[in-house]
Amino acid sequence: MRVLIAPDSFGGTLTATAAATAMASGWARARPDDELVLAPQSDGGPGFVDVLATRIGERHDEVVDGPLGGPVRAQWLRVGETAYIESAQACGLHLLPGPPDPETAVAAGSGGVGQLIRAAVAAGVTTVVVGLGGSCCTDGGRGLLERLGDGSGADAVRSAADRLAGVRLVAATDVENPLLGPVGAAAVFGPQKGADPATVGLLERRNAAWSAVLADAAGRSVADAAGAGAAGGIGAALLALGASRRSGAAVVATGTGQDELLAAADLVLTGEGRFDEQSLRGKLVVELARAARRHGVPAVVVAGQVRLDRETWAAAGLARVYSVAEYAGSVELAMSDADRQLRLLVAVVAGDAGKEYPTTRYR
Repeated sequence: MRVLIAPDSFGGTLTATAAATAMASGWARARPDDELVLAPQSDGGPGFVDVLATRIGERHDEVVDGPLGGPVRAQWLRVGETAYIESAQACGLHLLPGPPDPETAVAAGSGGVGQLIRAAVAAGVTTVVVGLGGSCCTDGGRGLLERLGDGSGADAVRSAADRLAGVRLVAATDVENPLLGPVGAAAVFGPQKGADPATVGLLERRNAAWSAVLADAAGRSVADAAGAGAAGGIGAALLALGASRRSGAAVVATGTGQDELLAAADLVLTGEGRFDEQSLRGKLVVELARAARRHGVPAVVVAGQVRLDRETWAAAGLARVYSVAEYAGSVELAMSDADRQLRLLVAVVAGDAGKEYPTTRYR
């Protein structure tokens, strides 16, 4: 049997590449004769560049401003005249010196992302695709624009737009949230970045004032646009610069040749940190499962935590869903011993292969 192993990252525990390796190890323990094809995935967040680089492109190293101002090393990927940039490499949660808190939620900025775009444009690319997700900032992309352009406020927006003249800009995200309001960047994602209720309010007011600057400079409002709230509002900054929006998962699917891999597979094994209602709203694992079903291939999810009942995930077209936390006995062990617990559970999943989800299920 040929198994396509194509997980997303597992939150703060395993990158998509590390998760794919662990899954392959566990599967091979139970079914050593199966052919395993590793194709880690991303929806634009952490791992976006690494996942694409497993199949395409040339990496370029840069030193840019981290979310709190200190230098960090980041990479962007060149494929012909296109640059792929991952916002999390410059302002990801993992770059904070410790757990996020209200102070870091206010202080974190997106300047390094602007520096990565600037470096790619200086290298002569004509298209820049920016993967959005996993950020620790909620600055509406202000830092990005100030580093990409010159000056501050509306001057930075106009200067950044001038620098990108003739360059096609793409915002790659699977998050549809607007910049402001009850489902906006601060309200929904601020608490994940350490913001308490008072800080969420501060971030919302700050982004509301910034959105007026963006609208003035761009000649149109972008605050309510789908994806404007992605990566703490970096989406809004990119949209103000004229970016088109594309699914991050679709970008990766194209870059990794997902259709061809699915056509040759007998089973798809995917996964993510938490499989919940958000997963059903265009997140990678469900979109991959839908693509697999179009090819007549059953898809199995192994997630760190599972928050959906069987009826719900079966209706989404999944053949089987497994929880690492349930297998390990606790969320704490599933996270602290993520690699080993995932390998052990996938060995169990492989042992079930052919029993509960025959490979002819959809054919």
